[in-house]
Amino acid sequence: MNAIPDRMRVIEISEPGGPEVLTPAERAVPQPGPGQILIRIAAAGVNRPDALQRAGNYAPPPGASDLPGLEAAGTVAAIGPGVSQWSVGDAVCALLPGGGYADYALTAAEHALPVPKGLSMAQAACLPETCFTVWSNVVMRAGLTAGQRFLVHGGSSGIGTTAIQLARLLGARVFATAGSAEKCAACTELGAERAINYREEDFVEILRAEGGADVILDMVGGDYFPRNIKALATDGRLQQIAFLQGARITANFAEVMMRRLTISGSTLRPQSDLAKARIAEALRADVWPWIEAGRFAPVMDSEFALEDAAKAHARMESSAHIGKIVLRV
Repeated sequence: MNAIPDRMRVIEISEPGGPEVLTPAERAVPQPGPGQILIRIAAAGVNRPDALQRAGNYAPPPGASDLPGLEAAGTVAAIGPGVSQWSVGDAVCALLPGGGYADYALTAAEHALPVPKGLSMAQAACLPETCFTVWSNVVMRAGLTAGQRFLVHGGSSGIGTTAIQLARLLGARVFATAGSAEKCAACTELGAERAINYREEDFVEILRAEGGADVILDMVGGDYFPRNIKALATDGRLQQIAFLQGARITANFAEVMMRRLTISGSTLRPQSDLAKARIAEALRADVWPWIEAGRFAPVMDSEFALEDAAKAHARMESSAHIGKIVLRV
């Protein structure tokens, strides 16, 4: 086994701002506490919450690293007291409380999953944040089942490409919105029965013609909220996971009440360690077998070196990407 060094490379947020504030630096390698593992990172996923944190709009929860990075894949470098399910050298991918833009990061042992057979470290690094988010919202909270109609906005994003595949595997009828013909084509290739170019078509009309969506997964917010309400079927469920167009909305709740609609929302990072451990258990039981059988795979857009984290963020914020962006560590 490689010895653990005292110091490691990291990417710090020098001050709130654009991608250029992501700065290479050195820090001490952290030590795992009770119930924790230290991961020697091979690849780290890049996600929208990283950009929100960089801009000063998403503070880490108490006790979490101030470094960006909410998911990574690598090998277990050290284990803390009370950890029995992992051994040094195990290949894992994990949800992190922060700190993924570095050579090493800590996480709760129960928030790690084995790297699925047949996947590279870069592919495995794409899994935790999106799989935890999609499965917990679409299945555990909204209860999507076979035969139901499912709409995901931002279908070509990391969340979207994951949601399309998982909903299809559940047996749902999948609809997705995206902003270009190329992105719509990517959505249908992944299993969406209909990809809606939101610049040219009205998703409300299309879903209502199909009987309405039983479940909608939305990260747009703003003026999409009242349109989502109209697009839902009776007894439909709206799961809100972000609000790229704004958190404040005006809504007519008479429609919500008359058609028995359910509106829910969640963010992953502030949830308790136990809640995240339960999601990890569900993924290991229900999703990991699909991955290892070759029925679901992360869609990768591009890879950047760790020191090029600013370029990775610029790529993400251009919205030109399809799928996930990864840092090679």
